[in-house]
Amino acid sequence: MITFYSLFMIALALSLDAFGVALCIGLNGKVNLNNKMAFVFSFGFFQFLFSLLGAYGGFLFNTYIASVPSIIGGILIIAVGGMMVKEGYENKGECPLINPKMYVVLGVSVSIDAMVVGFTALSRINTTLILLQDTLFIGVITCIMTVIAFITARYLKRIEIVGKYADYIGGIILIIFGLKMILGS
Repeated sequence: MITFYSLFMIALALSLDAFGVALCIGLNGKVNLNNKMAFVFSFGFFQFLFSLLGAYGGFLFNTYIASVPSIIGGILIIAVGGMMVKEGYENKGECPLINPKMYVVLGVSVSIDAMVVGFTALSRINTTLILLQDTLFIGVITCIMTVIAFITARYLKRIEIVGKYADYIGGIILIIFGLKMILGS
């Protein structure tokens, strides 16, 4: 069973990708309130959906194929965290282009890591209601962080620093959580 604190830290780490992208989008003067709300919904929905699909896939894998020990799950989460840090380094604060198709593209792209984390960290949850509750929590935290990013973007003048560090922070949090999984087993 995953603790509330661990779940909150996972949700926060996963939402930092969306936070960084939303900061960038929020600085674009052409983006209106309807666009921002669509991104908030898209980011939250895909974080929820991908963490749910990952957790369900992990549950099926653990049940019918082979149990994934906490050490392997921890290593996978550390790898995702490392990829987030690498992505932050390669991104260099660039802002993605904005058009209506980007709601889905960006929603999916900031949520891929949620599937891996769901597969490893949430797959041990064997109650459907708790699994749904935990994955909804991840989606809600992402929505809240996206709104905070849009509000913050009004006050920021330089996106490069903030956007780059969001990926780093999210990656480091996932690495720490992965180490906790490994050492806790």
